[in-house]
Amino acid sequence: MYRDHMINKKTVIEKINNKRVAIVTGGGGGLGFAIAKKFTENGITTIIAGRDLEKLNKAKEQLGDLCVATQCDVSDLKSIPGYVQNIVTLFGQVDILVNNAGINMKKEFTEVSDEEFQNILTTNVSAVFSLSREVVKHMLARNTGCIINISSMAAQYGIPKVIAYSASKTAIDGMTRAMAVELSPKGIRVNAIAPGFIYSDMTAKALDSDPERKAKVFGRTPMGHMGQPEDIGNAALYLASDAAKYVTGVVLP
Repeated sequence: MYRDHMINKKTVIEKINNKRVAIVTGGGGGLGFAIAKKFTENGITTIIAGRDLEKLNKAKEQLGDLCVATQCDVSDLKSIPGYVQNIVTLFGQVDILVNNAGINMKKEFTEVSDEEFQNILTTNVSAVFSLSREVVKHMLARNTGCIINISSMAAQYGIPKVIAYSASKTAIDGMTRAMAVELSPKGIRVNAIAPGFIYSDMTAKALDSDPERKAKVFGRTPMGHMGQPEDIGNAALYLASDAAKYVTGVVLP
């Protein structure tokens, strides 16, 4: 589902003014908000996408004039081509795509249903593929672009009770490398960030409800504390910048 009724075309044209344009899915909170904040602070017109329009608008109030809120449910795969076309029509280009939107579920392996497993794969993998495909079609016309996928350290080592999430993020790592090999010769760099244990509402809730898991988390974290969302924002800003113009196919832990 995509709604653009909140976007004034004249305002959009004034905002672009030859600036780079980024889409950040799940940009209303958590890591997505942190990435969008770094982008807007550095002069990048940033379109935040998500399902909760109220949450997006609140984020936009904090992010300022370079932020535009758009409602989009990435799990509705059929709506993605239309969403991307509307963005390109309004903004003229997409220079940066950050595939951040994702969902998780903590459940015993044997209790996960086929439907639950597939639901996570749809949002965390299929939507990343579909959105990237549609954006790349427009990037190819300009022979330039940057895609950043948000993976997870769950793809690097085993974490119990998150089988679907772990599988989805492992798929993202493979997709990132495959996309990089195919698209980088055409001017489109593709990288991923694999956050460790970063503070967010989702991670705090998961760890606070499971003291044993929380102890394991900090046992695996050399610095002895959780990272902050801005750490991921800084990594995304680097990968999207000219400082990383020779970096592609990397999954940054």
